[in-house]
Amino acid sequence: MAALGCRSYARLQSPSQPPCRDRGRDARRAGLVPARSPAPDVRDLQAAALRGQLERTEGGEALALDLTPWSWYAVWTHSHCEQAVHDQLVDRGFRTFLPIVNIWSRRNGTKRLIPAPMFPSYLFLRHQMDKGAYLDVTRIKGIVRVLGERWDRLSPIPDDEIEAIEKAASSQRRILPFPYVAQGQRARITAGPLTGVEGVLVESRTRQGLLVLSVKLLQRSVAVVVDGTEVTPV
Repeated sequence: MAALGCRSYARLQSPSQPPCRDRGRDARRAGLVPARSPAPDVRDLQAAALRGQLERTEGGEALALDLTPWSWYAVWTHSHCEQAVHDQLVDRGFRTFLPIVNIWSRRNGTKRLIPAPMFPSYLFLRHQMDKGAYLDVTRIKGIVRVLGERWDRLSPIPDDEIEAIEKAASSQRRILPFPYVAQGQRARITAGPLTGVEGVLVESRTRQGLLVLSVKLLQRSVAVVVDGTEVTPV
């Protein structure tokens, strides 16, 4: 059967499977194999970590204490797979953010507004990313990778950058594609649905201005049309 592309993506549920019999347990009861070692107590692992000690498994692998912080990460997807990846992540219990904007499109001679990803081929994931979670994410159809060097050296995105994008996406203000802006006169919105959002002010007029919001990791920006009277320099 040919693999479904992201444009024709459909979520499929596997039929429930009957529980497998634990043959290993039966063998242990019969004395054919040694019993499993009891799992280490979490409090013992925490105490060992605080003392700078490193416990190891029988195979010599380090037991990592789950102290990984919750952070936002950028998920790079194949073209036009953003929504499909988003849906699969949500189905697996991950918190995701796929900002959407309305853009003009001309089809069959008719010009109309259609929804599209704010940052094509990217969406955002907030999780406590350990190796198990990383493997769960990267197995999802349509994902290229999570941005970073490797699973334990991922590149987190500052919370304030995501919060600014979230407010802009939900503000119903006009959002425009814009070249990436690294430096400039920073400003803060002091009124309206974008109150508290900071960005780079690239155009300022009495009635209207352009406030640029950027995701540094992606090297991408968008401009939000704002009321010039609601902007103050930072």
